[in-house]
Amino acid sequence: MSKPAKYMIVIDKIKEWIANGDVKPGEKIYSENELTKMFNVSRHTIRQAVGQLVHEGLLYREQGAGTFCSTPNVPSKPPQMAGKNIGIITTYISDYIFPSIIRGMESYLTSNGYSLTISCTDNDLDKEKQCLEAMLSRNIDGLIIEPTKSSGYNPNIHYYLELERRNIPYLMINQYYSQLNPPYIMLDDEKGGYIATDYLFSQGHEKIIGIFKTDDMQGVLRMKGFIRAFRENNIPFLNDTIISYTTEDLNNGLTDKLKEILENPAVPSGIICYNDEVALTTINFLRENGYKVPDDISIVGYDDSHLAEVSEVKITSVTHPKAKMGEDAAKWIVDAVENNGASKQESIIYEPELVIRNSTKVLEGLTITE
Repeated sequence: MSKPAKYMIVIDKIKEWIANGDVKPGEKIYSENELTKMFNVSRHTIRQAVGQLVHEGLLYREQGAGTFCSTPNVPSKPPQMAGKNIGIITTYISDYIFPSIIRGMESYLTSNGYSLTISCTDNDLDKEKQCLEAMLSRNIDGLIIEPTKSSGYNPNIHYYLELERRNIPYLMINQYYSQLNPPYIMLDDEKGGYIATDYLFSQGHEKIIGIFKTDDMQGVLRMKGFIRAFRENNIPFLNDTIISYTTEDLNNGLTDKLKEILENPAVPSGIICYNDEVALTTINFLRENGYKVPDDISIVGYDDSHLAEVSEVKITSVTHPKAKMGEDAAKWIVDAVENNGASKQESIIYEPELVIRNSTKVLEGLTITE
């Protein structure tokens, strides 16, 4: 089993301090220098950890004063109203881009008099089953769900059919179960994978590796776009061009997968990553093994999350609508509930764009013309 990333160790410890009351709301936490010595890590690692905790709302910064523990912000819930309860099931709640998506939903739903019941599956099918059973028992009026491990067959399909039988509208976000052909809101992930890869080709890179998560539809589609870019640029595609991983590998074996890249006789000049989390892990791994980004290897992430800017190396990344997706999903489900399923809203597919930062570079000797 691989060791957790250093910045995650720092995050977990600070969360422990907050949970135990060692650091109270409004109190200043240790300085960056103190944390660096305490954990015996680099300032870069401390900045990553603190940046993540600020994003999660557990810490906040005051210019010139330091970093403080946040005061718990418990919003007053609107009164429960009959026929006004929306269920939300996501794979995760407090990590990565999910807080932004949920805030987008919450803002619109609560302002329109709806209460929310939120749960997460941790991308585990058994937990998804429990979440669906709980939602059905609460007599929800609509459901927004992010599918779990959507690239394969889902054993919980009968719960969705039960929702349909009860005339409870549901909407899938980020991905969907192809067995159901349901309404969904998602990004054009194939195009996202394509534009990320095509950009590196335009910068003179030919030896490019793709790292993709293959137990969800997003990863499979991003990989499909990656492959299409090779085809359209007439670049040879070799057996070792793709490294795949699953949800379980993210915690236990992704580092081993990354080692495969450096063990290859021809180290790539560019790496396309499934998301910014993997991109940041890759950057840290390369740094620890003596490689510089982008001087030695260019990196492209995906989702344009807060992680794209917490590192000293700012990550070139494909955009994700996040809060807009949350708000659009909320509008969609409210319309479906209030029209008793009579309105036929269309699925929504967002167009991705690439945000260029300093994790990529033009290969020497290549002249870029506008």
